[in-house]
Amino acid sequence: MSKITFKPGTMLNPVPVVMVTCGDGETKNIITIAWTGIINSDPPMTYVSVRKERYSHDIIKRTGEFVINLTTEDLAFATDYCGVRSGRDVDKFKEQKLTAEKSKVVKCPSIGESPVNIECRVTEIKELGTHDMFMAEIVSVSVDEELMDETGRFCLEEAGLLAYNHGHYFALRKNPIGKFGYSVMKPKTKKRLNAQKKHNSAYKGRRKR
Repeated sequence: MSKITFKPGTMLNPVPVVMVTCGDGETKNIITIAWTGIINSDPPMTYVSVRKERYSHDIIKRTGEFVINLTTEDLAFATDYCGVRSGRDVDKFKEQKLTAEKSKVVKCPSIGESPVNIECRVTEIKELGTHDMFMAEIVSVSVDEELMDETGRFCLEEAGLLAYNHGHYFALRKNPIGKFGYSVMKPKTKKRLNAQKKHNSAYKGRRKR
C-alpha cells in the first residue's frame, strides 16, 4: 500500500464530539469539545482539552467542575452551534432550546436532552501548547431510562450518537461489527448472545407499541 507522509498533526480520527457544560450557579455555558476521552478505569477518569482563550476555559479552571454531555443525531445542529458561538455573546441554552438540568453532584448544569451526562471534578490541569488539559474524576453518571432494557442493560447503541471525523460529524449507527472479545468467542456463547439479542429486540418493539 502506497502512502503519503504528512507533517505531524491531529490525525487521530474519529473522536467523540461532546457538549461540555460548566458554570457556577450564576454563570452557565456550553462548549463543544472533540479532544476528550477516558484515561483511567479505577477511579474512573476523563479529560477535556480546552483552548486557553475560550470562554469556558476560565469557568472550568475557577470552578473545578464540568459535565460531559454525549451528543446525538438530534443534537447535531446544537452541537455545531455551541462550538462556533461564544458564551461571552450568547446564551447557548436559550438559543438552542436546551434544558439546563440540575446535576446530581456538581454545581454546573447538565443538558437534559443528552442521553448521558458525565459529571466531573478536575484533579489536575496540564498546560500544553494551544490547549490546557483538564484531567478529572467522574463523580456521577446519569443515563436516559428509555435506553435501558428489561435486564437492566444500557443500550447506548440505540441513542444515535455522533462522532467527529476530520472536520465532519458522523452518526454512529446501531449495527456493530462485533462485541469486545468476539474474535475468541466460543460458539455456545455466541448462540446464547444472539438469542438474547433477538429477545431484547422483541422487547423494544413491544415498548414502542
